[in-house]
Amino acid sequence: MNRRAPPTADLDDTRLLRYARHVMLDDIGIDGQRRLLASHVLIIGAGGLGSPAGLYLAASGVGRITAVDHDHVELTNLQRQIAHTTSRLGQPKAESLRQQALALNPEVDFRAVVRRADAALLDRLVPDADVVLDCSDNFATRHAINAACVRHGKPLVSGAAIAFDAQVGVYHPAAGGPCYACLFPPEVAHQDVACATMGVLAPLVGLVGSVQAAEALKLLAGFGTPLRGRLLMLDARRMAFDEIHVAAQPGCAVCGGVQSSR
Repeated sequence: MNRRAPPTADLDDTRLLRYARHVMLDDIGIDGQRRLLASHVLIIGAGGLGSPAGLYLAASGVGRITAVDHDHVELTNLQRQIAHTTSRLGQPKAESLRQQALALNPEVDFRAVVRRADAALLDRLVPDADVVLDCSDNFATRHAINAACVRHGKPLVSGAAIAFDAQVGVYHPAAGGPCYACLFPPEVAHQDVACATMGVLAPLVGLVGSVQAAEALKLLAGFGTPLRGRLLMLDARRMAFDEIHVAAQPGCAVCGGVQSSR
């Protein structure tokens, strides 16, 4: 685990230059950029989705980022996991992402946690985050992340991609809308499909991770309309984006109590 002193939220001349293209946007401006500098994002998974998400969040000036991944960089990852390089084969993915993010923006307080994201670790890390990004690749981890976010009232930006298909959603029952389990109940058997067996179009994970980063920035800086209550789906064969509206399920085993108390 690596930790440095977090940056302050002040915008000196150097920061005004670095983040000028954000400051120029009326929806972000100086106040929004200050909020980003004071924010903490937790990223679970430093692979295909976590790579672009982590790099864009670091480049955008999110003050603190924690990346969790127990895996190590392999040659087959390099087709799509753009934070990693040939020279870092065998290194922990979380640490490799940290190195690449700091090369973009050295002032970010970037922490690499080389561990599997189990319930105990999530209960320790999620309460300290402002937004959580699920960049994992299996249903068990996704459900564990969702449950922790519901318990601690944190917004979750979840993404998934396989072959030519992808989806992104924002889940935050405490602010209204469903949780991840409302769409994919944990009691229903879902078959994990891995890139190792199905393959994945390399730029697809970049698109999804970038959308996740954009949704996180909207939540942190307080602009736009988050993908809460909406599931964004992408078919890369047609390069077509579709959206469906999703509702909270009162009988959801994970967030039903939160919904009933609203």
